[in-house]
Amino acid sequence: LFPDNPNDQIDVYFGCGCFWHVQHEFVEAERRILGRSDDKLSARTGYAGGTKGMLDNKVCYHNGKRVSDYGSLGHAEVVRLRIPPQSYPEFAAEYARLFDKNGSRPDQDGDRGLEYRNLVGIPGGSKQTTFPQQLIDASKQNGDKLAFAEGSGDDFDRRALVFVMDTAKFPFYVSEQYHQFHDGFKRGENYPDSYNQLGSILAKANVLGVSGCPNGML
Repeated sequence: LFPDNPNDQIDVYFGCGCFWHVQHEFVEAERRILGRSDDKLSARTGYAGGTKGMLDNKVCYHNGKRVSDYGSLGHAEVVRLRIPPQSYPEFAAEYARLFDKNGSRPDQDGDRGLEYRNLVGIPGGSKQTTFPQQLIDASKQNGDKLAFAEGSGDDFDRRALVFVMDTAKFPFYVSEQYHQFHDGFKRGENYPDSYNQLGSILAKANVLGVSGCPNGML
């Protein structure tokens, strides 16, 4: 386990198609790598990567009122983590393992479009001196199936290509509560009730994050 000092943390995010499955995998990684209890978990689903930022002070999932739609703002679905910087290689390896031997993400043949493109957000982006190389090394150690490019915002969706974003220029926007700790997208990919209930538990503790968005298609 890595030392988990709350005063020595970085915010990073990972995008790999639909964020439901990705969040579950990173929750399990937080537990395994950092020994975190449920109340200390930092994995949150949300949106990032677009050039248009927020609209009306929010970024939202597709909704019937068309309020601040994340796709129209150029964002992709991602999962944000708050982790010790020395643990980044472990989480980068976890990300690389989400892809199959051909560099396809789990929902490659289903969800398509810029909302599902592959993104990694790190402080400083591709110009940072340490994290980008650790990301590349993690990919090489897990099949060398990914290519990386500097993200410019509103980037396209392409198999096996990951855009590296600067979290200062392309910040994370937390998603609606109903997207947090959701079952996976595949048929039968259902997680325990104890997992699904984490959103409500963390919201009551005022640590989940609030999006201010409409509830689904309403």
